[in-house]
Amino acid sequence: MLAREKKQAIRGDYKRTWMSDDYFDLIVWYEHSNAIHGFQLCYGKPGRERALTWEAIRGFTHTAIDSGEATPESNQTPILVPDGLFPTEEVAGEFRKRAVNLPKSLRNFVVAKIKQFHAERKA
Repeated sequence: MLAREKKQAIRGDYKRTWMSDDYFDLIVWYEHSNAIHGFQLCYGKPGRERALTWEAIRGFTHTAIDSGEATPESNQTPILVPDGLFPTEEVAGEFRKRAVNLPKSLRNFVVAKIKQFHAERKA
């Protein structure tokens, strides 16, 4: 189940919350008014991790997360790289199961955005 992670605030950045479990990371950025500015839903941990990102201003992106780790001795910065396939039903279903402890309004918002992304990709 997704649980809140304690993360240090970044000066000058949006207020954010970070929730995580063994399959998802969900980072949500908030405006000063507490409206959701955007979110990043990382899924597929620890194997083939990808990220669905939505921002009010920019809309959606879907990317794979390249860990940059060629060997266990290196510690390179992960980067986001283009990735086309988005398994809507799998991600939405897992999210519904794992997000039961999150506020209902946040759960519904993320699920609605997942569906919106899927609909826009089909159009």
